[in-house]
Amino acid sequence: MGQHVQPSIQIQKEDFDLALEAERLTRGRPDVGAVVTFTGLCRDEQGALAALELEHYPGMAEAEITGIAAEAMGRWPLAGLTVIHRYGMIRPGENIVMVAATAEHRQAAFEAASFVMDFLKTEAPFWKKRHLADGTEGGWVEAKDSDTDLTRRWGMPG
Repeated sequence: MGQHVQPSIQIQKEDFDLALEAERLTRGRPDVGAVVTFTGLCRDEQGALAALELEHYPGMAEAEITGIAAEAMGRWPLAGLTVIHRYGMIRPGENIVMVAATAEHRQAAFEAASFVMDFLKTEAPFWKKRHLADGTEGGWVEAKDSDTDLTRRWGMPG
């Protein structure tokens, strides 16, 4: 199933519609038995955060996410895979990232979506700057060791 499917990778400033993206992956696909979606939202950090400003390296970000998606497509028999990552100023409660995986069976879709999200957090070249509710800048968000630890479970060098 997954050999002939091209993942959809989008890096955009605009918001996305999770239901629409899931429907695009399943339209006309009676072989699909599972859709797994993950959406990452901007948190308010107990009221301290006004916004996250996400920057990326154009071209490199798409290439890195395409590589992660290709690895997932090679590992699991997916019917489809969509990854959307936003950039720009994102306020608490707004969408940042979406991963949607479809497959004949749920386990492949669950595992592929989890795999893609784990590697997006550690490998995709995005930088987050915190803008605080008190009007000050909170600096750049550092990578977390716990995110790197999650990628190790997939048995890939990191």
